[in-house]
Amino acid sequence: MNYYEPNASGVSSPADRAALFDSMVDRIMSRDAFVPVKLQRLGVDVRRALLACRDEVIAADSDEKLIYALLKASCARKDPHVRVHLVTGGLQLSGAPVDRASVRIDQLPASQAPIRFAVDYSGVDPASMHGPAFAPGRSVFVADYAPSLVALRGGSAPAIGDRLIAVNGQPFDDYLCCVEPYSRYATANGFWWRMAAKIPVRSREYPPHFFDDTATFTLEHRDGRIYDLTLPYKPTIDKREWTGTWKEFGDFRYPGFTKVHESATYQLYAHDAGRPVVVIDFHKFGATLIEDTDALVAYAEANGLLGHAVVFDATRAGGGSLGAYAIRHLSPKPFRTTFGNLRISDVVEPFAEEMRARRDARLPMTAEDDGSWLVDWLDTDVAKAVRCRDHYSNDVPFKSSHLPRDSDGVLQPAPLHFSGPMVCLLGPHGGSHLDQFAAMIADNGLAHIVGMPAGGYSNTWEWEETLHFPICRLPTVKLMYSMGHTIRPNGQLLEGNPADADEFVPLTRDNYVGYHELLLERAMRHLGL
Repeated sequence: MNYYEPNASGVSSPADRAALFDSMVDRIMSRDAFVPVKLQRLGVDVRRALLACRDEVIAADSDEKLIYALLKASCARKDPHVRVHLVTGGLQLSGAPVDRASVRIDQLPASQAPIRFAVDYSGVDPASMHGPAFAPGRSVFVADYAPSLVALRGGSAPAIGDRLIAVNGQPFDDYLCCVEPYSRYATANGFWWRMAAKIPVRSREYPPHFFDDTATFTLEHRDGRIYDLTLPYKPTIDKREWTGTWKEFGDFRYPGFTKVHESATYQLYAHDAGRPVVVIDFHKFGATLIEDTDALVAYAEANGLLGHAVVFDATRAGGGSLGAYAIRHLSPKPFRTTFGNLRISDVVEPFAEEMRARRDARLPMTAEDDGSWLVDWLDTDVAKAVRCRDHYSNDVPFKSSHLPRDSDGVLQPAPLHFSGPMVCLLGPHGGSHLDQFAAMIADNGLAHIVGMPAGGYSNTWEWEETLHFPICRLPTVKLMYSMGHTIRPNGQLLEGNPADADEFVPLTRDNYVGYHELLLERAMRHLGL
């Protein structure tokens, strides 16, 4: 086992660790914007889940043990956005960088075996996608492997679709029970796809004693034959050299389409036979979204594509911001944007001060405004809620990115926009701002959604602070809090409640290799093309 046992001098006394834990629980319960619908669907009582970690925190007699006890407590909130950071002068892990003021545990150096896994959703009831993590109907299978694996095995390789039945000799159901307490997720779907992606990774998000020097996966072939696959780990910094080129089984393919334009945000494909449809393979709601969207519609106008139907492939999209800006250019219809609020607590006032400083420094904050809309809301409605000791602020258009606080939240199409029908492809990966995008197009009837719902996690802002031992006053770790809710256009809270697909097409080990072609097929059928 690769288990690091550091000196215990930095973990103070049991009484101090008990005080630290109690302070952490009080802060979480008074600051976090919990989502009742999410917790009900997951079957989670946050306070009870937190208190279940208390004895482990008090008993932790090393930096490592205390870090992972606090990490487990943080994960009890079932919130993918809130993380634990190591900080200068605080608790440390072996091999963690010491030249940075703060580093997220999930971003610490990791190592990986040359194989990938995916989730088979063939037995899933669509209604259980957002429910408890251990809802039945799912299993994990081999989804990809690197050429280095073939070389290691003398030219042989596992079959795509071989089912995973044990990890390092541990039956898969037991493995799930071990990793779940250290997992951040808001839906069963979110838990499974994140968990499957981490299986071949020796990540610092799990305690080191979870891993051996090599990874052993017990697999079941389709003919019932069971075999073990033992693979070495290599640092992810050397991943390109180690893995070579992944075979990319199930890679994104658009038969009958050719790429005609691209940016950091997307790739645009036109139909080879001239049918009136384009495919947008969307990557991220990133920093260049506005300029890239403007370039997209400018290209489409110059090439006679604005009247075409749009197949918007978001199966590998992720978080970010300003999705409403993209929607204004993708659809000819007005739509209501997402809204957001803040939980009123002791961190709201310092948060407001930080936002004022960002506005005054002219740091990027919104799409149509310089941050004044946001600060106006903080100085009026939110300040009043603080004075009145309200539980939450009022709801306003999300982050005031596109509209001021007194708006009804309805956005009009941009002067230059696509005017044809739209189909959105969603897969079992991604979330955050992608969930907002999906909610806006679903709740406003802007597109037909084919595939599976995304991860179902979106909030407004997070607040970070370094926790100190209450008695000795030494720093420990930095903790994050989720400060507010995202409200869907239909008025429902979004976290744990993502937009469902109109046409549910589960990813399975049988359709994995051609899954995206299958989704495109369904999209073209819906469009009548």
